[in-house]
Amino acid sequence: MRRLVSYFLRGLAFVAPIAATVYVCVRIFEDIDGWLGLKTPGVGFGLTLVLITVVGFLGSTLLTRGLLVAIDRLIHRLPFVRFFYSSTKDLLNAFVGEQRRFDIPVLVPSPDGGPAKSLGFLTQGSLDRIGLADHVTVYLPFSYALSGRLLLYPSASVTRLDVPSADVMAFIVSGGVTDLPPLPPRT
Repeated sequence: MRRLVSYFLRGLAFVAPIAATVYVCVRIFEDIDGWLGLKTPGVGFGLTLVLITVVGFLGSTLLTRGLLVAIDRLIHRLPFVRFFYSSTKDLLNAFVGEQRRFDIPVLVPSPDGGPAKSLGFLTQGSLDRIGLADHVTVYLPFSYALSGRLLLYPSASVTRLDVPSADVMAFIVSGGVTDLPPLPPRT
């Protein structure tokens, strides 16, 4: 009986992530296709990818950059919309924009003051604008979530890591289940 339970749990560990991924993808396809009123599954998603790519191309040309900047300024004038727009824009730019912010992985003391350490990302190298020139900001992502904490640390207590930031992010988000690549030998 224990073997059957063990086999079931192994199968569940293999099938559940695949099923969840397929379910989410199918829901996204269906929702986008429904918004666009399309009957062929996946066409709306494909058209959305093409549209986003075209906007990205147009945003990189001088002719349309001014238009996109004007739209950006207009949205920043709308009191309630501005908050959501700028937060979403900043978050996306932190991961995929030209000014990525989560590209310097660091090790910091635990926020609760205990002996543990936390992994995070340096987001500001100095806070001299607010009178804290000897402090930096570190974003600590939560595991299995799209949220985290922003903490201020004295510069001296932050250790930069020579590890690819994508590997550190995967390690954090997975709750430490994925492997980090070994650190290169110090010379």
